[in-house]
Amino acid sequence: MLPAFLRHVGPGVVTGAADDDPSGIATYTQAGAQFGTNILWTVFFSLPFMVAIQLVSARIGRQSGQGIAANLRDHTPRAFVLTIVGLLLVANTINIAADIAAMGEALQLVAGGGKHFHAMVFGLLTVLLQVWVPYRRLAPILKGLTLLLFVYVAAAFTLHIDWASVLHDVLLPRIEASPAFWTMVVALLGTTISPYLFFWQASQEVEEMRLRGIVAGQESVQTVRRALRRLRLDTIVGMVFSNGIAFFVMLTGALVLHRAGITDVQTAAQAAAALRPLAGDAAFGLFAAGIIATGLLAVPVLASSAAYAVAEAFGWPEGLERRWAEARRFYALIAVATLVGTALDFTPVDPMKALYWSAVINGVVAVPIMAAMMLLAAKPQVMGALTVRRKTRFLGWSAVAVMVAAVAMMLRDLLN
Repeated sequence: MLPAFLRHVGPGVVTGAADDDPSGIATYTQAGAQFGTNILWTVFFSLPFMVAIQLVSARIGRQSGQGIAANLRDHTPRAFVLTIVGLLLVANTINIAADIAAMGEALQLVAGGGKHFHAMVFGLLTVLLQVWVPYRRLAPILKGLTLLLFVYVAAAFTLHIDWASVLHDVLLPRIEASPAFWTMVVALLGTTISPYLFFWQASQEVEEMRLRGIVAGQESVQTVRRALRRLRLDTIVGMVFSNGIAFFVMLTGALVLHRAGITDVQTAAQAAAALRPLAGDAAFGLFAAGIIATGLLAVPVLASSAAYAVAEAFGWPEGLERRWAEARRFYALIAVATLVGTALDFTPVDPMKALYWSAVINGVVAVPIMAAMMLLAAKPQVMGALTVRRKTRFLGWSAVAVMVAAVAMMLRDLLN
């Protein structure tokens, strides 16, 4: 039986938790290890932009009754839509490979055995979870997995934390002028504001509507307003939760690894192993368990968001509540993305190096998707009588501007 809190939240909390995938955990740990507590301000800086853009994506799904890709298909050129979803599919598959590799390494550290065998088991498990478990049963499982991310909070509290010093560095950080510092800031923004989250949350709002027999455009304005209040609270809680977990992961990296002079952490499993001799078995065990838990949550979100995007772009039947026979191509996309990602871990390709290019693709793709979403959110044809308000529009377009700046810096470093 899920706690009462989880029964009253929805796609927003799952989306926020899925943002803290094993690849994200590696990035957050590396940030703390490299720059200490002076990097913690970034989680507070990015939060309002995350809330705004995820709120827009959720509202598009809830008010139009269609996912992001379906709305893009109806209102933008076909070439634009196909390019976007194609790049999303590639980026998500690479991300799946990195996440499953990290899960296999984490289980190997805890229980022994071969990391490739563990990776294969995780890959098959996540495929079966999505293909054979209908959405009405899958949603509570995903919500339950979000609770396991609190192990990162517990891991941080196994350490001695000087909260006065931490608060000082959050409010008055020593911001460095070095390219490495700003490259890390760009990486953190790209990790927290990711395109696959837009597609996932919008599509899950549509799934929730289908479960309740709600048809877009046939509700009263008052009913929609009530739904939007729930959606807003759900999204805010989800993004605060996401950045809160990121904060404690960075804090652990700063307090343990940075202080010990360990400033280069490439994977989440490597971070867990580095913690063991410095922070003890408790912190190590919690951190490793968190990698597996968040991977089990994030891999289905990555695979399903890509499948939703492609299926919606081509007008194919989609939805995790549908049976296999009703949406064969949708489920085939989930299986292919997950299994190809798993297979990459058996090739000479380094999934963590490939993840760098996935981040580049995500950063480039995020800007036009976010801009298109903001334009869709202002269209009565999409949003009905309740287009997004001025405050959300301002924060949403600000998020677009921030991502443009981040991508420009990323491309500058790539080309130099």
